[in-house]
Order: sequence, then structure tokens, then C-alpha cells
Amino acid sequence: MKQKILFIMHMPPPVHGAAMVGQYIHDSKLINEKFEGHYINLTTAKNLQDIGKVGFRKFVDFVKLLRRIRKSLKTINPELVYVTPNACGGAFYKDYIVVQMIKRMGYQVVVHYHNKGVATHQDKWFDDALYKRFFKDIKVILLSECLYNDVKKYVKRDDVFVCGNGIPSAAIESFVSAPIDAASPEDKIPHILFLSNLLISKGVVVLLDSLKVLKEKGCRFVCDFVGGETVEMDAAMFQAEVAKRELEGMVVYHGRKYGNDKEAFLNAADMFVFPTFYHNECFPLVLLEAMQHHLPCVSTTEGGIPGIIDDGKTGFLVPKHDAETLAEKIQTLLSDADLRQRMGEAGREKFEKEFTLEVFEKRMAEILRENV
Repeated sequence: MKQKILFIMHMPPPVHGAAMVGQYIHDSKLINEKFEGHYINLTTAKNLQDIGKVGFRKFVDFVKLLRRIRKSLKTINPELVYVTPNACGGAFYKDYIVVQMIKRMGYQVVVHYHNKGVATHQDKWFDDALYKRFFKDIKVILLSECLYNDVKKYVKRDDVFVCGNGIPSAAIESFVSAPIDAASPEDKIPHILFLSNLLISKGVVVLLDSLKVLKEKGCRFVCDFVGGETVEMDAAMFQAEVAKRELEGMVVYHGRKYGNDKEAFLNAADMFVFPTFYHNECFPLVLLEAMQHHLPCVSTTEGGIPGIIDDGKTGFLVPKHDAETLAEKIQTLLSDADLRQRMGEAGREKFEKEFTLEVFEKRMAEILRENV
């Protein structure tokens, strides 16, 4: 008889990294063959803009969620309960109630973090007291060894499992079947790709500052920005920033792209640049997409990114907010097509070894097996 697991996790909608991983687990043939899985969507947000907001509707939805979880526990009587909680703030207080209720009902809990922030709140007496109770007698799954310091105060290393995310391999086929650019390497202007929403903390302005430095040095490039507009920066504001740096014609904003349209930009790019300093950045799936498409990646040391990019082998890691160093590393790649190819191939090899959806499912199944 299969062991029963109740998965209480984020699933779409809304669509974001943690929700997509939750959907992968929900749809996993391997996990569902090995375990009797039951699923509850933890989110109370209706869309991305709703995340982090509070209100009466959310409170009512949360009460309904608690009732559903309690009823499911009594009905299913699972050997393990898997939860994807938030690490800090108001969302943590909500998830704290969920986890404490499950533990008080006598069930074993494993929590899987897709975010961070425990270390930044652990010195607040109230949060510290809650964390001590929250982490007692539970196991923790982290996306990268780099993220252990975030929970080190409360969790022994023996109680931590590391499971990097994986993504589907559908895009690999798109890459393999994509037409080869007829231009010779000498004639082709290198394309830099930035793929994320227009958020300051994702490194949009830092990258523009770096591109200005590169232009002043006489470098040839086109930088494609692909991603949705935000309250922080819409298309008009972005174009104003481009004009301020006199980057017209060298920087092109294409808006949000999905499916084959997004694949086309990944296939056409020569390198991927993602200078994020977003406070909740843990394990950007967009870097896995870039590595899947043989792209050398330039990013920062934020969150678990050092566990994705091997500095000097599959790309470069640069300090956060450092436009000069970012420009230096981009220039190194712009001036050396062979280096771009070697790093891109090394990145693809690492992707196939560590970051495919199949690898993720196998690793997750093994972790769950150890805890039921």
C-alpha cells in the first residue's frame, strides 16, 4: 500500500516560481506512482498583485483553508504533510498557524522553502519566539546549500535536505530544432538577453548603467529586455531610462512573451544577464531556462544563485549593484565567442545533470521517502 502524503503548497493561479514547482509536483507521474498524494492549494491570493495584501476576503479564505486542512488530515490520516511556507512577514504568521495546527494534530511535517528571510527577522523577539516553535520537530527542504545560513539558527544541518528546482525539457526540443543563424560569428552582433519583469530589484537599471559603460567603450551589442511592465517601471519609463543613457537602437524592450515567442529570444541570445538583488530571490528558474539553451549566464550572489552558476565555468557572478564589474564581465563575453560557447556548453551539461524536471522529481521522491 502506498504511503499517504498531504501536499499543502502553492499552485497556480497566480503563476510564479513556487506555484509552478507545486504544479510540477502535483502532475509528477513518478511522485504519484510512489505515494498516494492529496493536494491543497495554500495560496489565498487571486493574482500576483494580490500577493502580500491583507483584507477581509483573505481572512475568510484563510479560515476556510484551515477547516479544509483539518478535515483532510482527519479523513486521509497521512504519514507525512508537506508544506511550502513563507519565511517572514505577515505570510509567515499565516503559515505558522497552519504548521502548528498540523503538528498539534500529531502529524509529521516537512517544509519546503522557495523564499528566504528568516535570518533578517530572527533578531526580532516576537519572530524569534515563533521561529523556535515553528522549526521544532520538523524537517526542512532548501533549494540550495547556499541558503542554509538563512535557517541555521533554528535547524540542525542533519534536518535539512537540498533539492534544487528543475524545469520541463520541452524547450530543449525548440533549441535543437531552431534554425542556425546564417551570419558568421564575425558579422553577427551579439545579443544580450534580460528576461524578467521590469522591477528595479531585478537589476534593470543596473544593467542599463552597465550597457552605457559598454557603449562608451565601443562595444557592439543588442540587449533585448523581455518581461512585463510593473508599477515601478512601465514601457514609457523604461524608454526614458534608455534615452537618458543614449542607448536607443542598442536596447530594445519587447514586452511580456510566452511559449514559442519567449523561446525565440532564448534561441537568438548569445548570453543571459540577470543582475538581481531582489530580497526574496532564491533559485530563479529563468537561469535554468538560459542554461538549458546553452547560454552563459551573468548574475549576482543573491540567494541560491551561486549554487546554479559556477563562476568562471558556466558564467560569471558579480556583486550586487555593481554596474562596473557587470560591464567588465559582459565585455569579456562580448569579445570572446569561443568563451561564450564553452560556458554555454558547460551550463547545458550542468542543467542536464542537476536541473531537469526528471532530476528534480527523483530527488524530491527520495527526500519524501526518507521522511514518511
